[in-house]
Amino acid sequence: MVVLSRPALDQISFLKNPKQTLFSAIPVIDLSDPDAKSLLLHACEEYGFFKVINHGVPAGLMKGLEDEAAKFFSLPHSEKEKAGPANPFGYGNKKIGPNGDVGWVEYLLLKTDEKSINQRAFDVSRGNPEKFRCAVTDYVSGVRDLACEVLELLAEGLKIQPRNIFSRLLMDEESDSVFRLNHYPPCPDFQSLEMIGFGEHTDPQIVSVLRSNATTGLQISLKDGSWVSVPPDQNSFFILVGDSFQVLTNGRFRSVRHRVIANSFKSRLSMIYFGAPGLQEKIAPLPSLTAQGESKYKEFTWSEYKTSAYKSRLADNRLVLFEKKSLNEG
Repeated sequence: MVVLSRPALDQISFLKNPKQTLFSAIPVIDLSDPDAKSLLLHACEEYGFFKVINHGVPAGLMKGLEDEAAKFFSLPHSEKEKAGPANPFGYGNKKIGPNGDVGWVEYLLLKTDEKSINQRAFDVSRGNPEKFRCAVTDYVSGVRDLACEVLELLAEGLKIQPRNIFSRLLMDEESDSVFRLNHYPPCPDFQSLEMIGFGEHTDPQIVSVLRSNATTGLQISLKDGSWVSVPPDQNSFFILVGDSFQVLTNGRFRSVRHRVIANSFKSRLSMIYFGAPGLQEKIAPLPSLTAQGESKYKEFTWSEYKTSAYKSRLADNRLVLFEKKSLNEG
């Protein structure tokens, strides 16, 4: 259970009108569909967000990690703290990043390389670290492959060569991808209001692969700025376009703004793989996707953008610092 004092509770934002209609128009893409490439393109352009089915990730991998995560988050707070503090990796509680953002959430943030997972497993699961290590390693491998499949289909849809132009960034040994387990406990004391579990933001990486249990809470922002609630589906995965992908496609794909609302009655558990390039990888609009050679963004390394994002607040528009001024603006 998240342990929050009254001052900490006072820092967390509430929604005055929390009741949201579940959004039924979210694209659902069957990866075995011959039209998957065109459907993926439309989803990335219109929403920056979609659900994939027939994804090929075994149900056992999902169930195994969820069981391990639930076991950890059910431990006494003093035991969970032994896996922290999150700086930035490890166990965190309430505090999101170094700049004052807080939420009704506790989490584990992990590097995705096997050595780091193995080291962290002993802090997270002293009783059976090997079981936790295997659950995380196998799951991360499965969702990374899924992310790469989606990225390669998108490259085909954009008619870009080589096919692995995006996916190679995730498969690189120097990839800076990370993995996060979020737990949002129920908050029955506030049934008339709903707490912000994780404040609105975009993901800075290339792509995020998210799965949660059957509890509602995830919301995305549409192009008109309105917020809609995403129906939960514990058997499928949700894919989110990140800031870096928006830059690579010169703004053709949009990085989706999203947030999580804590549930008053049910616990929510989510698992997110954030696919990122190596720290020194250069990120800039691909020449084939710039009209008349005009790019909307300055070139930067992932390290530069990551550092900039880490200095910002969650709700900040992180990309604005890297946008080029239009020639018409002088």
